[in-house]
Amino acid sequence: MPSATINVMEAAARKAARGLIRDFGEAENLQVSRKGPADFVSEADRRAEDLLRTELHKARPGFGFLMEESGGHAGKDPDRRWIVDPLDGTTNFLHGIPHFAISIALEEAGRIIAGVIYEPLRDELFWAENGVGCYLNRRRLRVSSRRDLSESVLATGIPFRGRPGKEVFLATVDGAIDLTAGVRRFGSASLDLAYVAAGRYDGFWEFGLSPWDVAAGVVLVREAGGFATDINGADNMVYGGSIVATNERLHAPLLQMLHASLAAADIAPTS
Repeated sequence: MPSATINVMEAAARKAARGLIRDFGEAENLQVSRKGPADFVSEADRRAEDLLRTELHKARPGFGFLMEESGGHAGKDPDRRWIVDPLDGTTNFLHGIPHFAISIALEEAGRIIAGVIYEPLRDELFWAENGVGCYLNRRRLRVSSRRDLSESVLATGIPFRGRPGKEVFLATVDGAIDLTAGVRRFGSASLDLAYVAAGRYDGFWEFGLSPWDVAAGVVLVREAGGFATDINGADNMVYGGSIVATNERLHAPLLQMLHASLAAADIAPTS
């Protein structure tokens, strides 16, 4: 059974999701402002973040926050904070593409110890807690058991207008096209990681990410028996900007493929 912490996270996510589902049906009428080139933030996004902060603070009033829209907020408890993305897949949402999620992670003394990723349109709640395992609703999850990159389907992200990283993306995808069964880009890093944990994808890599993009997903992948590191194989994927996540057998070959692709393009393997 989920712990009290997971129950708090689930309740907050489900409550925020009701507003997102309503707003998704009226996406074309939302007030949208530009947060950066080709990077939009909607009123739905802000409302969801405000509600999540209210609900999580009500349940754990001493915890701090790190949130995509409003940034960091210190709490009375110096060791614990929520890391929240209220709407991962904002561009999908605003274009009526039904693939987005709410992501909530709990950090304790610098370690991510619990995560919830909720996809409201399919009512799929992915959750994990250190030492407890990873679950989809109440069903235990495991990463895929594939051994060869040639049989694997991987996911990644594509940098869009105004974002750096085009050369890195092209180099790594070029290598993946030659060595794998396929590459997917669905526009939500948190769901990409949840799908790795569920065995739907065999692996995922991306550069230029923020903590709220990956914090919850890292717990899911590891508790589902997978590996998650940064591009250099280090345990710095939450704050380092890059992530490579897959199962035990594919992790080293995937890292090797990415490094070889970057070397062929004369690009240093940084985040």
